[in-house]
Amino acid sequence: MANQSESKKISVNSTISLKGIVKAIFNDTVHVQIGGKIITIPTSEFMLEK
Repeated sequence: MANQSESKKISVNSTISLKGIVKAIFNDTVHVQIGGKIITIPTSEFMLEK
């Protein structure tokens, strides 16, 4: 049997990267198409340097 001492860790608030097509940008939201779905991301979720 395999050694089961390895534990799977789940990280909260981790960063993921998804490639998509930006369909529309409004004042406070960005609409991105990933696969067959369009998701809306509020611009407050982006870490923008000012």
